[in-house]
Amino acid sequence: MSRSSGPGGQHAQKSSTRVEASLDVEASTALTDIQKHRVVGRAGAVIRAVSQDERSQARNRELAIERLVQKLREALAVPRPRVPTRPGANARQRRLEGKRRRARTKALRKPPSPE
Repeated sequence: MSRSSGPGGQHAQKSSTRVEASLDVEASTALTDIQKHRVVGRAGAVIRAVSQDERSQARNRELAIERLVQKLREALAVPRPRVPTRPGANARQRRLEGKRRRARTKALRKPPSPE
């Protein structure tokens, strides 16, 4: 525990309400080896969350634990695999029509042929 930073009067500089929650991922028994590997790769070997928002140490402890859980959830999330898609028929047609329009515009800029 340590003291919170910032303004707050005489009492705030003397009260230790700041809370830091940490989780050593590799030493955790709650996670499987695959989960540990994923979390270490994304968030590091130790996950930390700090709270000094509230005046109460108990409330700061709750907030720090919530933040720690949120960071752990984000690190454990498995990204959905990307499903490759192909452009639809209308999209292809619009693209080709745009290319033709652009080609006609450029052709009109050329000087007339000497024939």
